[in-house]
Amino acid sequence: MMNDSISEVLRFVQEHDVKFVRLAFCDLLGVQKNLSVPATELPRIFEYGASFDASVVEGFGNVDRSDLFLMPECSTLSILPWRPSHGRVMRLFCSVKNPDGSDFLGDSRNLLKQAVQRCADLGYFCRIGTECEFYLFRTNADGNPTREPFDHGTYCDIAPLDKGENVRRDICLTLEEMEIQPESSHHERGPGQNEIDFRYSDPLSAADNFMTFKWVVKSIAAQNGLFASFLPKPFLDNSGNGMHINLSLAKGGKNLFKTSGPDHSESSESFIAGILERVPEITAFLNPLTNSYHRFGNYEAPKYVTWSHQNRSQLIRIPASVGEYSRMELRSPDPACNPYLAFALLIHAGLDGIEQKLTLTPPCNQNLYEADAYIREHGILSLPGQLSEALELAAQSEFVRRVLPEDTLRKYLFCKRREWECYEQSNNRHQFEMDTYFHTV
Repeated sequence: MMNDSISEVLRFVQEHDVKFVRLAFCDLLGVQKNLSVPATELPRIFEYGASFDASVVEGFGNVDRSDLFLMPECSTLSILPWRPSHGRVMRLFCSVKNPDGSDFLGDSRNLLKQAVQRCADLGYFCRIGTECEFYLFRTNADGNPTREPFDHGTYCDIAPLDKGENVRRDICLTLEEMEIQPESSHHERGPGQNEIDFRYSDPLSAADNFMTFKWVVKSIAAQNGLFASFLPKPFLDNSGNGMHINLSLAKGGKNLFKTSGPDHSESSESFIAGILERVPEITAFLNPLTNSYHRFGNYEAPKYVTWSHQNRSQLIRIPASVGEYSRMELRSPDPACNPYLAFALLIHAGLDGIEQKLTLTPPCNQNLYEADAYIREHGILSLPGQLSEALELAAQSEFVRRVLPEDTLRKYLFCKRREWECYEQSNNRHQFEMDTYFHTV
């Protein structure tokens, strides 16, 4: 079957005038990388892989063990619509392999595959959809980004207050050409802030699609003379960028994510309970920047480890959806995360909850932005307040050590502790965050 898929890809290359292929992968911190090769090299690469220097990829290798190989995955083929129509450019996501052909343990995409396999072994099928926010900023005469937002619209505004509608349209059309299905798009609360939501898919496709989405947004914004930023909190006094993660669970073709009524599912409740139990320990992966923690506790971003139906002040809410759209929505993650790591950790946490038959606590129906007394009286647990706290929880977590290879966890903690130390030592911490993250996230 694999040979048939390779043959189909090679035939596609010939029939569609593909001249270059982007071999895409993701570093440990969630930054997409790629190696561009002539399409004529694909037969060799499918057989032997494409080597690259892993020692200069964040969290990957050392100078003394720097050779790793990219193995393209045929099912991820996609033409890049914003590139020339003659001499086209194609993208393939890749698995990362060691020289002996074994899986590279630091390949977060492979870690998500393992989580999906565990799900299947237990008889479940998980689906994930993301809702992602981003800001559009103007650029100067040299094409460099400024801190001036593209417009001053607010939630669901229309033109002329919303100047981003044509950009969002181009983004959505580009994604559709790449066979990624947006469900909706709109202006968000902040000046120049936008949101695009996706139809659910299997976890691996959802993570691939999220990486593609960020690439498309930045590319289409640049074509329109703008700069797109996914920084969690570019304005300290305005709405932050979140990446809400919607998860559902099916067994025997039936969506189990209903927590009330005659179709009540204990498995779905235990799945939610497993995630609630582990969220503090995995927040360092869901919210990986020092800047991420300014977002919690305001503008509908959660701060406490609670759940409810429909209530947007909660960490997990169950939207008022029915049938195949019944799901849970985790509201704490932000778009700076590595989606492969984030989804893998969430799936394992939920499955642990099912295997341990964890009981879901009663829902919290308070507006937690205005319920200080209630929070104190009930001893409600809060999310980590800053990156250093989240890193300590991750380092001490038996669960995280069980899911992530030791070397992968060690490298991740090293990178993030280094960021925290630089942040702590800076004279102007917000300026440090803008200088460090604004152009890259």
